[in-house]
Amino acid sequence: MRAMTMSKAGGPEVLGMAEVERPVRVSSELLVKVVAAGVNPIDAKTRAGRGSYPAISTLPAILGLDFSGVVVEAPYAAHPLQPGTEVYGMGMVPRMSGSYAEYLTVSELSVVRKPSTLSHAEAAGVPVAALTAWGMVVETAKAHEGQRMLIHAGSGGVGHFAVQFAAYFGAHVVATGSTRNVGWLRELGAAEVVDYTTTRFEEAVDEVDAVIDLIGNVKDETATRSLSVLRPGGIIVNGPSGSWPTMAEEAAVAGVRATGYQVAPDGATLAIISRLLESGDVRVYLDQVFGLAQAADAHRKVEEGHTRGKIVLSVSDS
Repeated sequence: MRAMTMSKAGGPEVLGMAEVERPVRVSSELLVKVVAAGVNPIDAKTRAGRGSYPAISTLPAILGLDFSGVVVEAPYAAHPLQPGTEVYGMGMVPRMSGSYAEYLTVSELSVVRKPSTLSHAEAAGVPVAALTAWGMVVETAKAHEGQRMLIHAGSGGVGHFAVQFAAYFGAHVVATGSTRNVGWLRELGAAEVVDYTTTRFEEAVDEVDAVIDLIGNVKDETATRSLSVLRPGGIIVNGPSGSWPTMAEEAAVAGVRATGYQVAPDGATLAIISRLLESGDVRVYLDQVFGLAQAADAHRKVEEGHTRGKIVLSVSDS
C-alpha cells in the first residue's frame, strides 16, 4: 500500500511516500481502507522528535491518529461494522500504524459509523480534536448553565469544538482569537471574543470559573497569565503536553485547580459527538485539504499555528 512515512526525527522534509506492507488485522481489530486522515499538532511534534516519538520502536514510521474510511475486514461475521461500512475514529499511534496510509488496523472500541451528513474529509477532522475538546470542556471542566469559561485559541482544531461544546451545555463562553476570527467565533457560540492581537485578555476578562488552555506557556506566558482571571477554586485545563512544566506549583500558589489532559480513542464518546454533528448542533470546519503526497506541506501549515478549524489529508477514493 502507499503510505507517507517519516524516516527519522526532523522537519517536514523527513516525510516521504513509500510502498509498505498492508497491516494485518488480529483479534477484535478492524481493517479499514483510509479515505481521509486528520493532521494534528501532535503529529508534527512526534515527527520533530517530541510528542510520542520516544515510543516509536522502528523507523520508518507512519503517523496519523484521525481517519475516516471504509471497513475492509471485520472481526467476525455478525460484527455490526461489516465490510463496506463507512466508519471514522482515532487510532493508537505509534503503538499501531497510523492513518497517513491507504489502510490501517484499529480496535473496534475506537471506531463508530461515519455520520451520513459528513464527507470523509470532514469526518477525518473530527475524532482527535472533538474528543480532546469534549474531555477538557465537558468531562473535566463540567460545562454547565451559568458557568463562565475562557477558551484560548478558540478558532483552532480543538478550540472550535471546545467553543461549540461549552456553548451547547449553557456556559458563557469567552474565546480568544485573531482579528479575522472574531465574527466566526461568535457564530460558533462565543458570547465574548478577545482579539489577542490588540488586547491583553486579562485586561478584558472578568473572573471566570474555568479556563481551557490550548496554548500553555509556549507563547506569551498565556497559561500563567490565565491564573489571574480565574476565581478562587476555579479550574484551568491545559491541553498541549509539555507546554507548562510549572503548572501545579503556580496553580497552588494562585489558589486554583489545574490539570493537564490526554485524549483517549473512545468510540462511545465519539458516538455521542456524532449525534451532535448529525443534528447540526455542532459543526466541523476544514481549513484546508491536502493530498497524501503533500503531508509535509500540511505539517508546515499546522506548525504555523493559525488554522481555522482542521487540516486534513485526502488519502484515497471511497
